[in-house]
Amino acid sequence: MISQENRAASVKNQQFDLSQNRSGLTRSGSVLSRKNAVSLILKTVVYLAMGFTIISLAGILSYILINGVKAFKLSLIFGKFSSQNPSMSFSIVTTCIMILLTLLMAAPLSIFCAVYLTEYAKRGSKIVKFIRLATETLAGIPSIVYGLFGAIFFGTVMGFGYSILTGCLTVAIMLLPVIIRQTEEAVKAVPDLYREGSYGLGAPKLRTVFRIVLPSAMPGIVSAIILSMGRIIGETAALIFTLGTVAQLPGSLLDSSRTLAIHMFINTRDGGAAGREVAFLTGAVLIVVIFAMNMAASYIGGKVGKDFEN
Repeated sequence: MISQENRAASVKNQQFDLSQNRSGLTRSGSVLSRKNAVSLILKTVVYLAMGFTIISLAGILSYILINGVKAFKLSLIFGKFSSQNPSMSFSIVTTCIMILLTLLMAAPLSIFCAVYLTEYAKRGSKIVKFIRLATETLAGIPSIVYGLFGAIFFGTVMGFGYSILTGCLTVAIMLLPVIIRQTEEAVKAVPDLYREGSYGLGAPKLRTVFRIVLPSAMPGIVSAIILSMGRIIGETAALIFTLGTVAQLPGSLLDSSRTLAIHMFINTRDGGAAGREVAFLTGAVLIVVIFAMNMAASYIGGKVGKDFEN
């Protein structure tokens, strides 16, 4: 009698365990199905965002390039500027001068500032907090405010007027927060093992920074310079106040001129249908110049990094 009762109880226990296992499997299966559904949704959103970005970029570039090719004339690129032939030759030269001179002003100062913040300054010091607050504030100021400051201080107080020098000094201040923050993040990304190995071999701090840290951070620094070049090429508001809009090839740093972006803006505003064609061609040339500058900067950055490592 007792054995029959024990058998019945064991059978009930086994049935209960089976039901629990089935319910557990059902719950785990439902959880997995929910996770798979969420993963599928997120994956779909990511692919849609990527596709939208690629299609938008391809559409903008193709639209500008196609319309620029339609308006292509050698006289509009290499010819002499006149009212009948709004050539951009002087704008190409001015843009290249602006890029080189502005980077010579802003890049060394920004890189050394980032090295000080990451390698020499004490963590949590008030100076570091103040510099970072200043860079974040500078990064958020509209470009037209920089243009107003540059026109008053460099143009009027310093006496440079509408000139390439005034424009370069103004844009160099605009680039400081961009290069400082990017370089700082690139230097922070260098593993501490590199520094410890250099110190273990007896290298001083300055040699470690310039022979180990900076070459390792060179890709990030080059990225910062490339972003800065794009900012210089595409800037209009600040340069209208400082560089000016004179259609001439500059003979010195104190002469006024116009960059490709300003040339495109003026032709779009004042040139009518013919001016819009010139603007499209100028936009196409801008894209080619930016691509060439990026390729050159990447190549130079790689060469410099290898030279430092050797």
